[in-house]
Order: sequence, then structure tokens, then C-alpha cells
Amino acid sequence: MIDPLVSLAFSIQANRGVYALLLGSGVSRSAQIPTGWEIVLDLIRKLAKLEREDCEPDPAAWYKAKFGKDPDYSELLDTIAKSPAERNQLLKNYFEPDEVERQEGKKLPTAAHKAIARMVARGYIRVVVTTNFDHLLEKALAEEGIEPTVISTADSVKGALPLVHTNCTIIKVNGDYLDTRIRNTREELAIYEEDINHLLDRVFDEFGLIVSGWSGEWDTALRSALERCKNHRFTTYWTDIRPPDGNAIRLIQLRKGEFIQIQSADAFFDELSEKVFILEEYNSPHPLSVKALVAQVKKYLVEERYEIRLHDLMNQEVERVYKELSDREKFPVDGFYGDDFGDEIRRQVRLYESITEPLLAMIITGCRWGKESHSHLWVNCLNRIANPPEERKRNSALHKLQMYPALLLLYGGGMASIAAGKYSTFASLLTVPKIRPTHVEECPIVLALHPWSVMDRPEIQRLLPVLERSLIPLSNHLNDILRDPLREILPQDANYQECFDRFEYLSALVHADLRNEYDDDDDEIWAPVGLFGYRSRLSQRDTSIMNRIQLEFENSTQTYIDSGDGVPTKRVDSTWPPLRAGLFSGSAERLILIKRKFDELVAEVSRSRL
Repeated sequence: MIDPLVSLAFSIQANRGVYALLLGSGVSRSAQIPTGWEIVLDLIRKLAKLEREDCEPDPAAWYKAKFGKDPDYSELLDTIAKSPAERNQLLKNYFEPDEVERQEGKKLPTAAHKAIARMVARGYIRVVVTTNFDHLLEKALAEEGIEPTVISTADSVKGALPLVHTNCTIIKVNGDYLDTRIRNTREELAIYEEDINHLLDRVFDEFGLIVSGWSGEWDTALRSALERCKNHRFTTYWTDIRPPDGNAIRLIQLRKGEFIQIQSADAFFDELSEKVFILEEYNSPHPLSVKALVAQVKKYLVEERYEIRLHDLMNQEVERVYKELSDREKFPVDGFYGDDFGDEIRRQVRLYESITEPLLAMIITGCRWGKESHSHLWVNCLNRIANPPEERKRNSALHKLQMYPALLLLYGGGMASIAAGKYSTFASLLTVPKIRPTHVEECPIVLALHPWSVMDRPEIQRLLPVLERSLIPLSNHLNDILRDPLREILPQDANYQECFDRFEYLSALVHADLRNEYDDDDDEIWAPVGLFGYRSRLSQRDTSIMNRIQLEFENSTQTYIDSGDGVPTKRVDSTWPPLRAGLFSGSAERLILIKRKFDELVAEVSRSRL
């Protein structure tokens, strides 16, 4: 059976602003705020002391015997404190903390008040009915930047805005402690003015209700207002630390309500607000738009206090994508031949792109604007998406195509890192995530993920739409499909093209370097040749990415001859960013060797295909 607290959280989150609160003295109890009757009894003790008499053990009985009538809050105040200023100061001692009490956390907003204020700030709660005189909720709301409309007398009802036009309305049915007309006795609590009754009738008719800290025994007029309401459009949730009895049971049955037994008002509202906010984050922002998701990632990146939320947001989206990508009904891997096979390749490519779009936007945003300390988020994302279920080890075209979403993410994150000059992030993306290709031990992702590992035959790549004549159709397709996601950080087409070529070329160099390391073969070299190889063949030599990177490296590198021991040795020092990020083991000599061999391979491949 679903926990009623969970049901309530779902109802509040799905029906923003529909639920009102009815709060009694139990909500302020942990703040050690006295009830109205406790104040009356304390005032009687003070009066008895002035009369030099002992009123114990029953101050109320002493008062009635002394004055011939039940105690009256206003008369007591008038007797003990003659001027308005004196009365105000006397009452403040009951409701406002002194310095010692403040240090001890007394008479300050409780966890319940703060949780309620957070829900008000997000629009989940708009109306609060309370029997309390204190200002704890108002103080908690002020901390959230909310100034509520407070209705504590019949006069204030007439000048108040309609409930739907305020961020928050607090209805103090028994008055405010600064007004001597507050209700305390059974007689005072038995009848409300007509305007207050009409307002309560609207609230109890139009809103769902969450009752906390109120027994239903003393406040006769408030109980009558609940009994008058015949409509129950939304559920009433009644909370208490003990099982209900007496009038509480009858009111719950009358309103067809749910009872939730709680440990305390603080624990209840704190847990309720957390569950509502978790549902809020789970449901947003992806259903709204990719732009909203990007905005949220940017917000979480700039402040350390959002680190956990950023982690949860990324993890939530990664798991959503992983689950959809693993759905065999969406992505069958067998039973397609002839024209059906080409149609299925194109269908799956489009669907992979659609499912991955939000996560691609997130990793692009993160790699462009995030810090090096955020790199583990993008690495974990690639680790998860690049390692689908073990079934992928079947060596068919549609099984290999499962790696296409990871390829999209690697290109998008890598290009964003390069555009931002964040080569440490770029290096992490290429080398830290591990992948286990078919029949091969685990290796860095850059070794096993590239266009030719996703579509390993030219005839399969040429199944992509309108790319039949392209020499590297999948690389061309990536170049086209990533243009819009990267437009915000690379608005000019020329800069985008340069960044795309730089990513493919640097990735290939790293691939060649690590491949040599893993194969332990210095005589042969191989790495995927991307669009840069064919563009360099068709363009002016000094504009090719290969030549640009060569010039960058030379301009940031110095060669020294060290002959301290009598034998001259050559030492190469470089400040080139990819080397400083740890690629090529930080060795300029190693990069020079790999680059020379790979550039020869690029020239050979590009000549053979043109």
C-alpha cells in the first residue's frame, strides 16, 4: 500500500496551489511558544502576585472566585499593563526571543515553518488557516522573500485581495498577539464574525486541506466551519502524533479524509517538502524543453551548493537515456534484410538522436562552462552510455549501431571542451571512460569509439540520408547533426568547422598514440581519418587543421641542447595545451613521432580515395 505521505506529495506537486494548511498550536510547540490559554494562566499568576495571593493549583478558578467571572485576556492585559506600549512589551516576551533564547534557538521559526515557507515560495501552498497568534510563519516567509497577506480580524477581510491574487494569505482565526482582541476562552472560540465565516467557507470549499497541530476540540467556531462544508473536491489529510479521537475522528469521516500519524510537525513538513521538491525535479525540466534543461545545468554549475543537484540531474537523465536505448522493442537487432535493413538503419539513427538530444545538450553545456572538478560527471555519462547491455557483443551492424549515442556525446562534449580551451576535460573524455569492444579487453573509449567502429563498412554508412556520395558518410552526418547543438558556443560556421576538424584530428592522434602503447608496435600506426584528411587535401596547405596544429605546437615549443656531462642531448619543452593536459604522456618527443607517422597515413588514405 502506498504511504499516505507519498500520496500527499504527489497531490501537492500535481495540483500546485490547491492545498491549504490548517495549523494549530502543535506546529509552534517545538519553538516553545505558549498557547493563548497558557498566556492567560501566566497573566493570572502575575496578577495574583500583584494581589499578594497564591492562585495555585488552579489559576483560572482563583480568578473566577476573586472577580466573579471567567478570565478575559483583554481585561487581564488592561489590569497588568495600562498603556499600549506596556502591553506590547509584555506580550513580546511571550512571542519574541531575547538574546539568550535566540542563541538557544527558542521562539524562532521551526523546521516546519521553514518547510512550509519553501513550499509557499514555489507556489505549492497559497493559503494558511491558523489558530496561532505568533509571527513565526511570517518570519520564515520573509526569509524566502515572501510578504504574506495577514487576516486576523473581520475588518481585515474586507480590505484583503482575493485569495487567488496573493502569493500567500495567512488567516489567523483567533487573532494576532499584537491585537488584544485575540480569542482564548471557550465562549470567545465559539463564534466568529460573519466576514471570517464567509472566508473560511470559501477556503474549506475550494481547497484541499492539510491539518497539523490542531486537535479539533477547543475551537468550536472553526470546527463548525469545517462541518458546514458539503463539498470535498480535494482530499483532507489530518496529521497528529497520536491516533485521532473525539471530534477529530468525526471531522476526518465527514470530510472523507486520510489520517497520517507523524513523529512531529517539524519532521512531517520537512519530509513532505523534500518529497514534493524531488517530484518537481524529477518531472522537470525535460518535459518542458531542452533549453530549460540547459538553463538548469548552467545554474547548477556556477554554485557549489548545487553540486548534489547537478549530480542527481545528470544521473537522472543518463539513466533515462540508458533505459530507452536498451529497449529491444525500440531497437531490434535482427530480422532485417534488403531494403528493410536500410530503412531500419535510418529509423534507428533518427530515434537514437531524438532520445539522446537532451543529454547531448547537457554534456555540451557542462564541458563548455563547467570546471575541471565537474569532469567526472561527463566521464560517468560516457562510461554508462558507451557500455550498453552485454548483448552488444554480437557482431552485427545493428548491434554496433548501439554505440552511436555514445559517439554523439563524445563528439559533442569533446568539441565543447576544445571550444572552451579546456584540454584537461577533453583529455578526460578521451582516456578515462573505459569500454569493452567485442572480444577485446577493456580499453580507453577513444580506442574503441569512432565512426568506423559504429558503422564499419562504407556501404552501411552510405545508407544515411543524402550522403550516398560522401567518402566518410557518418563523419559528414555528425558534422551536420551537431551544428545546431553547438551553435550557441560556436555561432560562426568557420569556427565550428575548425573545431570539428580539430576534435577529429586530435582524437585520432590520441588514438594512434594509445594504440601503439596497447599494441606495443612502433613500426605501424593506424587511427580513424575524419573529414579533416580530405579537407586538407582539397584546401590550401596553410589552412588545414593539420598545419594549424603544427604551427601552434612549434610556437609553444623550445628545443634545448644539454651537454653538461660532455655528451650533447636534445631536450624538447612545450607549453602546448594538450600536452600540458597529460595527452601523449606529456612528452613533446612522443607527440612529434606520432604526428609524423599519422600525417603520412592521412596523406596516403586521402590520396587513395580521391
